[in-house]
Amino acid sequence: MTEETAAATPAAKPEEKSFFERAQEAVETAVESTIDAVKEHPATAAAIAAGATAAVAGAAYGISKLLGDDDKKA
Repeated sequence: MTEETAAATPAAKPEEKSFFERAQEAVETAVESTIDAVKEHPATAAAIAAGATAAVAGAAYGISKLLGDDDKKA
């Protein structure tokens, strides 16, 4: 049996499944922690969300200006 066929055997699937299960559990734990933090500190969460929104809006505005300048030069 070659290494390629050995990797495709059903014996490899439980390891992959456990990896995905562990990843799912980690995501669930992170979401629960985030929800708890928002409940404990709603003003801080709102400030973080506002800051992230402003950063994304600023980046989008800057990109639109850069792309707009290219159109005017052409």
